[in-house]
Amino acid sequence: MTAWCQEQAVSFGLPELAKKVRVTWNPRMRTTAGRAWWPSRGIEMNPKLKDFSEADVWRTLKHEFAHLLAYERCGRRQIDPHGPEWRAACAELGIADEQPYHSLPLKSRRMKRKYAYACPSCLAVITRVRPIRRAVACYTCCRKFNGGLYHDRFRLIRNDV
Repeated sequence: MTAWCQEQAVSFGLPELAKKVRVTWNPRMRTTAGRAWWPSRGIEMNPKLKDFSEADVWRTLKHEFAHLLAYERCGRRQIDPHGPEWRAACAELGIADEQPYHSLPLKSRRMKRKYAYACPSCLAVITRVRPIRRAVACYTCCRKFNGGLYHDRFRLIRNDV
C-alpha cells in the first residue's frame, strides 16, 4: 500500500510526498477505519479492515491518501479536513462520492456530551463532548439569514448541562 501511495504521489508531481509517505496498520485503532498525519505523511489503517472486503480497504486508503494530497498541495495554508481541496483529491483518486465518515460496522465510541450551547435566534441546542473555545454561530440561522456567513447575532451561548 505504501508503494501504491508513492506511485500516486509521483504521478501527481509531488516528490516530497512520494519520498515520505508510509502506510502502517495500527492495532490500537478501534472505532476509526484510518487516519492520515500530514506533517509526517503517514497513514494508519485499522487492522479490523482486513475482515472487510478488499474494496473497503482500498477506499479507506484512498480516503486517507486524499487528505495527504490536499495538505501537500496547500502547503502551510490551513484547510478544512473534508473541505473542497480534499473532495477534489478524492475525485482525482476515483472516489468522487466519498463521505467524510465511514459506514463500516466498527465498534463506536460513546462519550458523554457535557457541554450544551443554544442559538439565541432559533433556540436550537447543540451538545458537545469538548467545550467550544472560539466564536461559533448557528449554522442553520447563518445560512437562512446571512447567506451562510458568520454573524455574531447567531453566536452560540453556553448552557450548563
